[in-house]
Amino acid sequence: RSERLTPSFGTLAAVDFDLSPEQEQIRKLARDFADNEIAPGARERDRGQIFPSEILRKMAPLGFLGGPVPEEYGGMGIDYISHALITEEVGRADSSVRTTLSVQISLVELTILKFGSEEQKRRYLPKLCSGEWIGCFGLTEPGYGSDAAGLATTAVRDGSDWVINGRKMWISNGGPSKLALIFARTDPQAPKAHGITAFLLERDAQPYGAPEIHGKLGLRSSNTSELVFENIRVPDAQRLGELGQGFKIAMTALDAGRYSVAAGAVGIAQACIDASVKYAAERKTFGKPIASYQLVQELIADMIVETEAARLLVHRAGHLKNMGRPSTRETSIAKLYASEIASRCADRAIQVHGGYGFSDEFPVERYYRDARVNRLYEGTTQIQKLIIGRFATGIDAIA
Repeated sequence: RSERLTPSFGTLAAVDFDLSPEQEQIRKLARDFADNEIAPGARERDRGQIFPSEILRKMAPLGFLGGPVPEEYGGMGIDYISHALITEEVGRADSSVRTTLSVQISLVELTILKFGSEEQKRRYLPKLCSGEWIGCFGLTEPGYGSDAAGLATTAVRDGSDWVINGRKMWISNGGPSKLALIFARTDPQAPKAHGITAFLLERDAQPYGAPEIHGKLGLRSSNTSELVFENIRVPDAQRLGELGQGFKIAMTALDAGRYSVAAGAVGIAQACIDASVKYAAERKTFGKPIASYQLVQELIADMIVETEAARLLVHRAGHLKNMGRPSTRETSIAKLYASEIASRCADRAIQVHGGYGFSDEFPVERYYRDARVNRLYEGTTQIQKLIIGRFATGIDAIA
């Protein structure tokens, strides 16, 4: 006999959207730092393409360079929602600084934490978390962007060393880096994704080249470089993970990177809201603030709705990470949506500002330029759709 089930709302587990007191404290600390230390010099750094070394130096004592890395390795040991809160606030002030921070933590530190030996963790993580070393992540190559498994950089075994040759492209933090996490083909006979291995290159011991890339549309004060390897000898002790495990390591790292990109994109969107509300309240036409016009209110309302939705998607992915549950699908959803709405919010913010939005007298033109790259790195918008579609259909459209 079937029985009709009726919900007992008094016994349902509540969904808590409130931040904990500790998370609120972290957000306030990050917001105050972003407002007082990062935002004031953002335009000048952007104009001069000045790497934010001084900002990173000030971040380190606050623990912002350590994020979720456990305290025993020099990190803060914070949860992933707290990590997103810091990343959002930094991204709100200056996405160039956020990019530097995300690469340092999400792509380098967390990858070493997950796949490194105990010796590697103790050697590298404290230096990275303290800001003594800047790290970079070398996956993309001139001929291989989204096709990460097709990379051409090689590592050939020679006794207890590996000899690495090749080039990487569009590498954030490459220029100032002291440590490069790079991927090379160690078995040319293996299927594409199975013959790749990860290595940790110490720049003082393995002096790779890093010519800077100029003329970028956005993120002008972050460093973007090529990496050049010409017969670089690397001890096998600096291999990260198992032989042939490199593609898995790279995909895991990108999953972490997408989470921070999503949080940073929410920060850009929030910055667009803040700037637009402020300008609309001050700018007057026909004797009254433009904030009183309904079509201006509509532009701002659309920004708010999309930003709130993106933030919730980021926090949902962070919750799954905190629970130790799979979050690749949710992270791709958050990254896809947040990166798209950041560009839309920046476009609307320029519309609110009118002609002034087209000059760097106001920050919204920088938000517009900086937002665009979020739809490209750590997997393009199209790659995110393939990942989400793969989970829905069970068919790997990327293979």
